[in-house]
Amino acid sequence: MRDTAPQTIHLADYQPPPFLVEHTALTFRLSPTATRVLAQIRFAPNPKARPGHDLRLDGEGLRLIAASINGQPITAAPDTTGLTLPARDLPQGAFVWQAEVEITPEGNTALEGLYMSGGMYCTQCEAEGFRKITFYPDRPDVMAPFDVRIESDLPVLLSNGNLVGQGAGWAEWHDPHPNPSYLFALVAGDLRGSFDRFRTIEGREVALNIWVRPGDEDKTAYAMDALKRAMLWDEQVYGRAYDLDIFNIVAVDDFNMGAMENKGLNIFNSRYALASPQTATDGDYASIERIIAHEYFHNWTGNRITCRDWFQLSLKEGLTVFRDQQFMGDMRGHAVKRIGDVQTLRERQFREDAGPLAHPVRPESYVEINNFYTATVYEKGAELIRMLHLLVGEASYSAALDLYFTRHDGQACTIEDWIAVFEEAAGRDLSQFKRWYGQAGTPRVDVTEEWDAGRYTLTLRQHTPPTPGQPLKEPLLIPVALGLIGRGGAEILPTQVLELNSPEQSFTFEGLPERPVVSVLRGFSAPVIVNHGLSHEDRAVLLAHDTDPVNRFEAGRALAQDILLAMIRKGAKPGPQYLEALRHMLRDEGLDPAFRALALRLPGEDDLAGALHAAGEIPDPDVIHHARETASRLIAEALAPDLAAIFAAMQTPGPYSPDARDAGRRALRVQAVALLARVDGGAKAAEVFARADNMTEQSGAWGALLAIGKAEEQTAQFYRQWAGDRLVLDKWFSAQILHAAPEEAASLAEKLTQHPDFEWKNPNRFRSVIGALGMNPAGLHAKGGAGYRLVADWLIRLDGANPQGAARISTLFETWRRYDHERQTLIRAELERIRAHDGLSRDMGEMLERMLE
Repeated sequence: MRDTAPQTIHLADYQPPPFLVEHTALTFRLSPTATRVLAQIRFAPNPKARPGHDLRLDGEGLRLIAASINGQPITAAPDTTGLTLPARDLPQGAFVWQAEVEITPEGNTALEGLYMSGGMYCTQCEAEGFRKITFYPDRPDVMAPFDVRIESDLPVLLSNGNLVGQGAGWAEWHDPHPNPSYLFALVAGDLRGSFDRFRTIEGREVALNIWVRPGDEDKTAYAMDALKRAMLWDEQVYGRAYDLDIFNIVAVDDFNMGAMENKGLNIFNSRYALASPQTATDGDYASIERIIAHEYFHNWTGNRITCRDWFQLSLKEGLTVFRDQQFMGDMRGHAVKRIGDVQTLRERQFREDAGPLAHPVRPESYVEINNFYTATVYEKGAELIRMLHLLVGEASYSAALDLYFTRHDGQACTIEDWIAVFEEAAGRDLSQFKRWYGQAGTPRVDVTEEWDAGRYTLTLRQHTPPTPGQPLKEPLLIPVALGLIGRGGAEILPTQVLELNSPEQSFTFEGLPERPVVSVLRGFSAPVIVNHGLSHEDRAVLLAHDTDPVNRFEAGRALAQDILLAMIRKGAKPGPQYLEALRHMLRDEGLDPAFRALALRLPGEDDLAGALHAAGEIPDPDVIHHARETASRLIAEALAPDLAAIFAAMQTPGPYSPDARDAGRRALRVQAVALLARVDGGAKAAEVFARADNMTEQSGAWGALLAIGKAEEQTAQFYRQWAGDRLVLDKWFSAQILHAAPEEAASLAEKLTQHPDFEWKNPNRFRSVIGALGMNPAGLHAKGGAGYRLVADWLIRLDGANPQGAARISTLFETWRRYDHERQTLIRAELERIRAHDGLSRDMGEMLERMLE
């Protein structure tokens, strides 16, 4: 058990820092076991705070060697979380604090602060990692320029800002922009660089460098191209130019997150920086493009303007996710991108909102802030920005952003600051809209219709179910984009946006020639669940004729979900109307192949379990899995000739390109192969695997064979071919578990944890096995609880080394209350076993408390 009760931090308790930092100078004398950090920090009283405060400096795991104030040595007594300098011992006015500490990067398995990865020194300081480097007020509203000196015999020594000096065994960096401590970064290692340049709209020549381990130099070209396109896009769309002379990216194998936007020195999980056609899928290329852009866009929305406190995290993350979504839509097509974003929102955030981990976009309290880097903060946060954009229009949105950048450059801000610039730019009261930031849960919008001889009335009712700590909800301002379609397919009313701001509102449309089919929530205009009793016939009209591609996709998805739920409940089969709609869609060459590939995919097993739970039923993972497998086989049998034709037509002649056109064709071709494997015994898939010259087709074909249990030879071949590539090997681990039969998944995962290549302290490798088991719902929830026991065993082990990583994987259990009593009893026993473990981390402790209580 934990030695002391963790402290809960509350938004309502925020106080401005009693002291500001005017300048920070750091010297690092690197050593794997005894790095010395010398800090010289100039403090000044904060005029916005009450005088007479002590100065609290955060610090964890630091051995204090010496300390002084204004050059006079002092005796300081650190505790487990930092040290306090009493007000009576502090000079009046500004003063300089100096401290020398010793830390052990080699022993830092938590991957926070300064640690080592494959012989390379690197850092991760967001959210509270800097306190593991030196004593400091480690909070985002304390901002200062940094000067950094690194002393080491390693050839590459990097930090934030611009390089201002270097020599044998040392380098010095200066960042003139005020930054909070969470943006500090340092990298030192034997690295190889890929170099380019970019000239900003302001005429600044910027050196672009991507640093990798020896042997990875040939995998950086796409990341560099994506970076240059992101820099140009941000200038053209948002008017934001880069503001330093150097932009460095470093690929790191051991990294808890996807990437980190440290000013001038972005550190990336190597998975999201390295790619070649042979080793990376089209999905990997798209992820690299998106995350490179996301971290670069943070230069303004996160770095130049940051958040006042961690409760405001979505201020930088939600906004930057929205910006990367805009960028990716421009790069790869808005329709398919939006459909993908909506699927991610449903799979991750709606699931979060429906369980014990539900929380508002701006939480009211936390124990460990690392636990709130969630789909709610990121993806739902982005949806709030999208709604604002829709409500105020493009011109007012642009004006609000310009005002935001001008007014708040160099500041640490709040959601109130953000809403205020929109109210000013748009000239409207957005106080009701602001409720979205403070209210958890996914709103439901019920739709009913009335038709009376040319007069069509649409009634919308909103309600949000209770969530932990919030039993009662207030009405939200919900933008509902809709259009009206005639029975013959003609659009009667083009898209318009209704504002639902009351529990119930009716909207009337006069003079219509016929009763229309309503297309509600076009473009997925709000993160809500729509309950609308459309008939299969009406959905078929939308699937065939809706001019909004998102709702056209949604109509097909809803049809598929209805059929699957009927199969689960009654043992039904897909009817001819649905199969014909699929065939029509598949043959429509006017549709983007990427769209058709998405439309062929059935709703996931977790999605279906959530739908049953929302309907008040207890989902059975085995029955859901069987229904989905049966549906896939029946669809394959009915569409086999069309799938074969698509397989032949979607070849991509010429050299491999990761662009949207070719990626869409490969996506449809691989989807066709996966379905055909269910009727041809895997013949086509084996042929594709043998001939594939790119990872998209090789891994897609192998996955198709795994899904039908005929991949033994290909699994062995895949390992032999890629045993030396750590990122591809992650795919080898995860694909086997993702496609495993439910009764075999847990035992296979356990077997793979004993494989000599299972490096459990590497976050990517851990996720590729234990995380993958959670993505096979029927396997995780197989009767007997073997999956639960395996996950719990490994969470206990990982928590002792990497609490942040363990806490994130624990969300595999967040939906445990939706299942039957026997499964709930087994899961609860494992959660209680983890909670009872000696030395349980604050990260894991908070997650367990929320899931259990």
